[in-house]
Amino acid sequence: MPVSSPISPAVDHLADLALWEAELAADPQQVASSLADRLAVVPDPRALRGRRHRLVVILVLAACATLVVGNDSVAAIWQWATGTGQEVLARIGARYDALTGRYVVPSERTFRRVLTDLDGDALDAAVGGYLVDVMRGVSPAPVLPAAAGPVEREQRRAATRAVTHPVPAGLLPAAAIDGKLLHGTVTAAGRVFLVAAIGHGTGTVLGQRQVADKRGEGTVIEPLLGGLDVTGMVLTLDALHTTKKTARLITGTLHAHYVLILKANQPLASQAAQALLSGTDVRFADRTDIGTDRGHGRTERRTLRVAVADDALFPAARQVFRLRRDTGGLDGQRTRKEIVYGITSMPADLAAPIHLNHYARQHWCVENRLHWVRDVTFNEDNSQLRTGTAPRALATFRNLAIGTYRLAGRANIAHARRDLHDRADVFTVYGI
Repeated sequence: MPVSSPISPAVDHLADLALWEAELAADPQQVASSLADRLAVVPDPRALRGRRHRLVVILVLAACATLVVGNDSVAAIWQWATGTGQEVLARIGARYDALTGRYVVPSERTFRRVLTDLDGDALDAAVGGYLVDVMRGVSPAPVLPAAAGPVEREQRRAATRAVTHPVPAGLLPAAAIDGKLLHGTVTAAGRVFLVAAIGHGTGTVLGQRQVADKRGEGTVIEPLLGGLDVTGMVLTLDALHTTKKTARLITGTLHAHYVLILKANQPLASQAAQALLSGTDVRFADRTDIGTDRGHGRTERRTLRVAVADDALFPAARQVFRLRRDTGGLDGQRTRKEIVYGITSMPADLAAPIHLNHYARQHWCVENRLHWVRDVTFNEDNSQLRTGTAPRALATFRNLAIGTYRLAGRANIAHARRDLHDRADVFTVYGI
């Protein structure tokens, strides 16, 4: 009786592997997705030898999984990805296993290893580039399925606020810049501190960089903004960034405008601003704007007055302002007062008091629409991920998810995540 030789199957298997590695090197893209195209340019940190899964497949699966409620860890992302259908895996270019005749999802270990070694700057650039493409109309907007049932409360409030609190005419595109510490994450290099630029109107992250700690936040402004096209935009920053170097960078190199807060780190400019803005309300009646807000258990009255300034006070300065905030309960009794001073490079014909009041208020979108959402909706501060760039990578995918929902017109991110049940709908969001 003839004995079959194991050599022939082994040779066939090696041939299949060789063919796969040749296809991997070519890295064909099988799906026409703007997000996948952006993620495809992120450099792969792995050596080519032994690589079995394309990097873009791992990144696309992680991006889609993060859209769904509960997928806030690497293990959860991998578990969700294992349920991806064969047709979708084929479209995104997943590995085909000739022995089983099926497309294969990378293992949890592969997900973890890849996210740990990623180039964080490259991933942030890819995600920010995709969101900017959508905002500019270069790429199609993400598509979400219609939610069943009544309109969610936050969505109703957003629609009502657009009528009761219309934005002033003549506003320039604006972005807020601020940093966030990932409290639950500690890597070999120390705690993870991320500085992001977020659009005022859209609530989407345009760019993000990592620094060692809050003291290094000011040093990252140039590399963060240097990779973005902010020409003609208004950049709002807190007092930590109120330096002459930053003012010259924004108005000179970047050809943008600034709105900065003056505190003790600029004592001479702060004292000069207080002197220019001192006086009675009657004296500043034609240079004052008053805004009121009611909601979330409190009322707020915001009174902003302006005065003309010049380069002698601060580089490219054109106006200084005083903002007084009076807050209290819903009964209208205001129990707390706060006064801050600021400076801007915009002259009066570009920024009237009503515009500056709006820019100053919208600066807090970085706290309300980004940091709070990542902490509460995505449980970011409860994460115990501690290895390499994985904490930053997951933060970037959360930025992508938040921007995706916002650009699709959803106001409540938590509600939107719960609405997304069907896997086919998840991949359709990004045109896959």
